[in-house]
Amino acid sequence: MAIDTQKLDQMLSELRNSSALTGSKPAGNVAPTDGPGFAEVLKTTIDQVNAAQKDAHKMAEEFSTGQSNVNLQDVMVNLQKANISFQQMVQVRNKLVTAYHDIMNMQV
Repeated sequence: MAIDTQKLDQMLSELRNSSALTGSKPAGNVAPTDGPGFAEVLKTTIDQVNAAQKDAHKMAEEFSTGQSNVNLQDVMVNLQKANISFQQMVQVRNKLVTAYHDIMNMQV
C-alpha cells in the first residue's frame, strides 16, 4: 500500500496559494478552503502507512508459520512497500519539523 501523494501535493498547493495571498492582504481576510485540513490529510497518511505495515507483517507471519499459500515474493514486496512508505512518512515529518523551527525563528 503506497501513500497517496496527491493529497499532500494538494495541501502544498494550498499552502503556496495562502502564502501568496498573505503577501498582498492582511491575514484576517484570507478565505478558508473547501479541501481537507492539513491534520486530516496527515492522519489519513499515517493510517495508510500503519495499515501497510500491519498487512506486511501479518503476511510475513503467515508465511513463516505456513498457515496460508503466501509466497516469498509477495511477502518481500509488501515488506519493502511498507518500509518505503514509512521512510517517506519520516521524511515528511522531518520537513514539517524543519518548517516549524524556521517559522518559530522568524523575526516579527
